[in-house]
Amino acid sequence: MQMPSKRVRIVTGAAALAAVGLTAVGAVAVAAPEKSGKSTAATAGEAPAQSVVATDHLTVAAATKAAQAALTAAEKADQHVSVSVVDRNGNTLVTLRGDGAGPQSYQASQAKAFTAVSWNAPTSALAKRLETAPTLKDIPGTLFLAGGAPVQAKGAPIAGVGVAGAPSGDQDEQFAQAGVAALNG
Repeated sequence: MQMPSKRVRIVTGAAALAAVGLTAVGAVAVAAPEKSGKSTAATAGEAPAQSVVATDHLTVAAATKAAQAALTAAEKADQHVSVSVVDRNGNTLVTLRGDGAGPQSYQASQAKAFTAVSWNAPTSALAKRLETAPTLKDIPGTLFLAGGAPVQAKGAPIAGVGVAGAPSGDQDEQFAQAGVAALNG
């Protein structure tokens, strides 16, 4: 079988690239969301839509609203706490360290928020699980003390609110729940 000439290979390659380019441009034109809000197809090189999982995320504004509501609830109870809100992946969105809050409360509030979103449960309920599964406490970044509450959308966790610094975990969790409630109201 004879090899095509260099010129034929270049022309054929250019035509193939042009076809791919037109297909990609067409896909981008179809995939790019229009201002009208119509859904679109994936661009060349992206995973097919059925391979992509969409999740809800809390905005920074909403996280700040939740943190401020929790801090305000603590201040009304004359408690000096830190409040953290983390996203679904456990990344900190906002942390507020209240006036007079102890130095340990900053990291503890983040760990409680992380724990609550990781298990989609209040940390007070999770602390009870340590009786039957004591090694849970060995998971890095977690803190199985009352004071964390998950934020849910459509039954799935999208964030966690953690509060630390009050004399009891029950109070911390009450303040965290005030933060969650601020998002629902």
